[in-house]
Amino acid sequence: MFTGLVKEIGKVRSIIPNQEGLELIIETRELISEIEIDDSVSINGACQTAIKVEADCFHVQTVHMSLDKTTLGGLKTGDEVNLELALQLKDRLGGHLVQGHVNDVAKIITIDSKGNNYLVTGKVAADQMKYIVKEGSITIDGISLTVADTNRESNTFTVSIIPHTWSHTVLRNRTIGSQVNIEVDILGKYVENLLFYQGKHKTNQSQLSEDWLKSKGF
Repeated sequence: MFTGLVKEIGKVRSIIPNQEGLELIIETRELISEIEIDDSVSINGACQTAIKVEADCFHVQTVHMSLDKTTLGGLKTGDEVNLELALQLKDRLGGHLVQGHVNDVAKIITIDSKGNNYLVTGKVAADQMKYIVKEGSITIDGISLTVADTNRESNTFTVSIIPHTWSHTVLRNRTIGSQVNIEVDILGKYVENLLFYQGKHKTNQSQLSEDWLKSKGF
């Protein structure tokens, strides 16, 4: 479990293809002293397990399923990545509860400036839009962000990013057309699952909507 607060920008030192997928070797200066073998590390929002730790880098084995569901398969040597270590019980929950389970890969379609902030709009698969609500939480490349707006007709959402977040994460490297890892707020999925098994909405799960939830007091 993570918070969506990026602790360091690491760098891909090497990528080694193997039968299981890819072994990624990630350089890190600040977090390396805290990483041990079998620790969970969020790499651009995808939870990975450290299988080897060296003086200034750690290794993870990224399996084919993760490569299929995330942008990790598109990484190249020298690319920067957002890093966060797993949440400890003593830590502050500064962002929101993030599992590190990427739900979709979104495409950035616009990047606009508004004052000092950046407005970034992404497009996701239609089946993910029901979990994305205005003023709700979403994780982009491992960054906890608040949804500023949604457009269900175009399956798009917009987030507002402050200068500090922009400059201290890999979002600074993203451009129109870039793909980013998306994790929706798990609470919405739990609500949907509970309602389905309690028989409190129609058989077609797509009937669950933001308006329907509001009518029920959520």
